[in-house]
Amino acid sequence: MTTTAQQPTTLPKTPGKAALASFLGSTLEYYDFFIYGSAAALVFGPLFFPSDDPAVGLIGAFATFGVAYVARPVGGLVMGHFGDKLGRKKILLITLGVMGLSSLGIGFLPSYSQIGVWAPVLLVIGRLAQGFSAGAESAGASTLTLEHSPEGRRGFFTSFVMTGYASGMVLATLVFIPVSALPTEALMSWGWRIPFWLSIVVLGIAYWVRTHLDETPVFEDAKDRKAVAPMPLREVLRFQSADVARVVGMSIMSVMQTIFTVFGLSYATGAAGFDKASILTVNAVAIGLSMFVMPLTAKLSDRLGRRPLLMTAAIGCSVTIFAYFLALSTGNIFLVFAAAFINMTLLYSCFNGIWPAYFAELFAAPVRYSGMALGNQLGLVVAGFAPLIAGLLLGKGHDGWLPVAGFAVLCMAIAGVSAFFSRETAKTPIEELGEPYWRGIAVRKP
Repeated sequence: MTTTAQQPTTLPKTPGKAALASFLGSTLEYYDFFIYGSAAALVFGPLFFPSDDPAVGLIGAFATFGVAYVARPVGGLVMGHFGDKLGRKKILLITLGVMGLSSLGIGFLPSYSQIGVWAPVLLVIGRLAQGFSAGAESAGASTLTLEHSPEGRRGFFTSFVMTGYASGMVLATLVFIPVSALPTEALMSWGWRIPFWLSIVVLGIAYWVRTHLDETPVFEDAKDRKAVAPMPLREVLRFQSADVARVVGMSIMSVMQTIFTVFGLSYATGAAGFDKASILTVNAVAIGLSMFVMPLTAKLSDRLGRRPLLMTAAIGCSVTIFAYFLALSTGNIFLVFAAAFINMTLLYSCFNGIWPAYFAELFAAPVRYSGMALGNQLGLVVAGFAPLIAGLLLGKGHDGWLPVAGFAVLCMAIAGVSAFFSRETAKTPIEELGEPYWRGIAVRKP
């Protein structure tokens, strides 16, 4: 380890408050994610992409879902740069506001029958704004919480970034279950708008909590020592491009999430013949329970390391995605829940509870926000378009889902190999994280 690395700061840390702020921000992000995904699967096709062929409308709706993932790397690049330059807290307040207001705006959009082609155009603009914000949110929240966490418990506290994922899913489903049960006319005219309007409540609570949170001690210490990177993106690509590539590969594991929650919802309520409320309930319970599993897996990773659990998640999800689609083909809702519980609640939590800490730990503090945001969001582009890809791969007949499961397995293989070739960070002191950066800086200096 070089002496160029940051020295331990003596400024106070507030891990509990940081974890709460990140939890609420992620709750808003994933609440918006799930209500958009549910609306895309259930109503956006006929509302914004009318066609004589329902499959064409559904593909159009899934395409707008994926468009946000194109904007996410841009948001991660732009806001990550300023997060490393100006501080984590300031940028996270901006991303929160953009996410909440863009979701609220989608809830007021007129349909294609009212304003024609401007309806899908405005929907895409709103979705791009969501993606831009989300591209900075998860990396910023992870960085902020990690830098407030005590040594030996970084995984545990930072896991609350993704317990917000489970919380957002539960809230979205609780709202969408009664909405989806409305008569078709009411659902298509005003019912689908209600979940988007309600996002303003989560926005208000999360914004208030974040305004009362201190900047991270790590960033304040770096600023006091004038150790803030002048061009964080350039620096991270110069010294830690291999780590960016590894994070891209591991982030592709999120394909499992979008296949399960978005494509799976459409497939289950269409080809498999389940009613909307049953599948929404299964998804909500399976992912809601992961809210308790994720901190446990993260706590375990503080002891055993991040890499073993990430590779376990990749292998386990590869097997159980087949079990999930097989359960859907039986028409038995109890088998569907059992498969969903194993796949999402138990195995996927080994990834979801750990990556917020692990991806942030791979980078040095001066480039942490930028490096994590860039790698994570580039990988998530694949996850964003996974429902569209799955829709195109879906074959006919009882086993038409096999190509979709094969695609998911390929993505898990990429993620697992990337985790295998990444270095372990669980026991590394925070001031020594991102060793390639500090080594590069030391060599560059005279």
